Amino acid sequence: MTSIDLNADLGEGFGRWRLTDDERLLSVVTSANVACGFHAGDAVTMRRVCELAAERGVRIGAQVSYRDLAGFGRRAMDVPPAELAAEVAYQIGALEVFARAAGARVAYVKPHGALYNRVVRDEEQAAAVVDGVLLADATLPVLGLPGSRLLELAGKAGLPVVTEAFADRAYTDAGTLVRRTVEGAVVTDPDTVVERSLSLAGSGEVVSHSGTRIEVRARSLCLHGDTPGAVELARRVRERLEASGVRVEAFA
Repeated sequence: MTSIDLNADLGEGFGRWRLTDDERLLSVVTSANVACGFHAGDAVTMRRVCELAAERGVRIGAQVSYRDLAGFGRRAMDVPPAELAAEVAYQIGALEVFARAAGARVAYVKPHGALYNRVVRDEEQAAAVVDGVLLADATLPVLGLPGSRLLELAGKAGLPVVTEAFADRAYTDAGTLVRRTVEGAVVTDPDTVVERSLSLAGSGEVVSHSGTRIEVRARSLCLHGDTPGAVELARRVRERLEASGVRVEAFA
């Protein structure tokens, strides 16, 4: 039987402001990419999400980012490699405290936003992220885009690598994500997202932004928690996957 992990970005609030419906999403997904305070999240939010995830048996992942609260981690930044490595390790370590307090642990690492896209091609920044993961815990899996420099360097460094796909994001013909500034970069039609999820989990293929069918083989499927109707959409995706014979389970 085919199996796939469902992950979502969670804990993306700050103080009294909340963006994602963490509690309801944690009843659907199998892995939670928890914001570690650099693009969103704070100590109270991180602790709360870790407790909720641990209660539900959802794996906790550190979603590391550039230090960019004002831009939600989606602005391009040039950070010296040594500084980036230290900040990646810092974010993982902060989340680990709350994960352990909840009786769990940080089970994997995933970059967020501009950093995620940067390390697809930028070897220096990708190497810095890998160095940061190694500094924090040399056994942690790294979640990222198939064919990225990040996963290549992580694998060479001995870190487990896990490929992921996006049901609600448009792809270029080269298998990278279309920039959010381009019209249609975010797929919002629920039926389309569900069908793309089934195709990615089944055949490992998806239709690109130009209409070309491309191969995107992944072990984990990401659904963004900050999109309108995210909870119901995630629930529909999971129900359809399971109804089609796909086993939904965490990779870590």
